[in-house]
Amino acid sequence: MDLTLADPKGLIRESYLIEGITLGECRSIFMDWALSLPVDAETRAPLLHLLATYGAAHADHPMTSVLNAALEAPSQPKRRGGRAARVEGY
Repeated sequence: MDLTLADPKGLIRESYLIEGITLGECRSIFMDWALSLPVDAETRAPLLHLLATYGAAHADHPMTSVLNAALEAPSQPKRRGGRAARVEGY
């Protein structure tokens, strides 16, 4: 995969260059990166490419943690709220 396809605006690349960047700032940058992708874009391949390109050399960087977390499947909700929680068999 071409790096310009994985990181079209260079946001992830730039995050690795910012000295003292925090986890919260990396999450914000990641959100901007995700919103810049086409709506129907597959994200797993670009994430793996970005981790291979930047994460391997910067294992302790907060952006590496964010990218790894993005690869994990979302957890299933533990409870349901609203009407579904009150009505049995819904």
